[in-house]
Amino acid sequence: MEATGTDEVEKIKSKFMSAWHNMKYSWVLKTKTYFSRNSPVFLLGKCYHFKTDESGELSTDGSNFGKINKEISGNVEEFRKDFISRIWLTYREEFPQIKGSALTTDCGWGCTLRTGQMLLAQGLMLHFLGRAWVWPDALDVDNSDSESWTAHTVKKLTASFEASLTAEREPKILSNHHRGTLKRNCDDSERRNEVYHRKIISWFGDYPLAAFGLHQLIEYGKKSGKIAGDWYGPAVVAHILRKAVEEARDPELQGVTVYVAQDCTVYSSDVIDRQCSPVDSGKADTKAVIVLVPVRLGGERTNMDYLEFVKGILSLEYCVGIIGGKPKQSYYFAGFQDDSLIYMDPHYCQSFVDVSIKDFPLESFHCPSPKKMSFKKMDPSCTIGFYCRTVQDFEKASEEITKMLKSSSKEKYPLFTFVKGHSKDYDFASSPLHEERHLFPEDEKKRFKRFSAEEFVLL
Repeated sequence: MEATGTDEVEKIKSKFMSAWHNMKYSWVLKTKTYFSRNSPVFLLGKCYHFKTDESGELSTDGSNFGKINKEISGNVEEFRKDFISRIWLTYREEFPQIKGSALTTDCGWGCTLRTGQMLLAQGLMLHFLGRAWVWPDALDVDNSDSESWTAHTVKKLTASFEASLTAEREPKILSNHHRGTLKRNCDDSERRNEVYHRKIISWFGDYPLAAFGLHQLIEYGKKSGKIAGDWYGPAVVAHILRKAVEEARDPELQGVTVYVAQDCTVYSSDVIDRQCSPVDSGKADTKAVIVLVPVRLGGERTNMDYLEFVKGILSLEYCVGIIGGKPKQSYYFAGFQDDSLIYMDPHYCQSFVDVSIKDFPLESFHCPSPKKMSFKKMDPSCTIGFYCRTVQDFEKASEEITKMLKSSSKEKYPLFTFVKGHSKDYDFASSPLHEERHLFPEDEKKRFKRFSAEEFVLL
């Protein structure tokens, strides 16, 4: 009876926290994001120009499209379509209970895991769909029954808040867009892309069997002493993602691997070894690799000298984004304009979506509203990611990024380095890549403990 009572208390506490976060973060939805018309906007390697003869700022919610010419309007729509097509993973509530806890939501503690999921999702989108792909229905997400997405979402969150207080499940209301079957005349390529689009999202579903879902990531985190409800930093999440990809059993995922830099050093031979490891018993094809580099962009505060390098990284089409944020909050950085970073925010608590059912609704996995933040507000702890399909792509990327590191570094030492050879050739103290019994080697665990006072303190 005691255990049951404790579970009930945890469930009530969980519902209260969900309601609180719904109310707290719904206010952010009311703010519009403005972009300068006179500066290019970069989004994961793609550049968009909103330049016009008139000075001022441009809202990306469509509210002032009529004030600008058709050419600029078209460019803004292309940017919006590209941004909305990225996969957005946020706090969820009422998902299956996390093993070993009474938690059915990650509100208040799961934001860095969510930003890590978004980065990995972008890597998988590059792998299966390519950077040029955009979701055909992206612009349909924005408006519902002539109502702006912001107002629609605030109402939805308000309803969720009221339902949480009365312990009632919020009814699922689908837009007209999803009530009927889409009669789209699409060719085989479009159909294939839509299959992969849904499959990628399903790998991040909030249920125990999803390869990269919250439940699985928490299981891998347990091997480093983490439990559901704990704080996770960008460096720890990078290693959890590596482990999740290693353990994934879906045949589609056997052609992808993840490498995590060690002490701000990318050992080229270690990366290539991972790429050249057998895909399965019958194939010898090389694997694509997602390289993750945990770094610090300064001491207590972010060093502005690193701004040009961060902008340079986000200008590369093979960049998969940055797990970062500002103190107390984690964001997924995907682009920039001038000295402001463009990001997706995971701090919206949405209802659980069962991705195992056919034609599950996709709207809540795509963010209609980009946000901007000044680079100087960024927390110095972050993890940079980039994707390389082949060994040749990795070698080219390492050369390109090395030049970028040298040109942007005013300090004696660059932010991170690429080194030829294996880590073992340099007497690196951690255990070999293929002989890990635990998620993290002992020296990395000690280093993470040291970092824990320096990285985010999540709400």
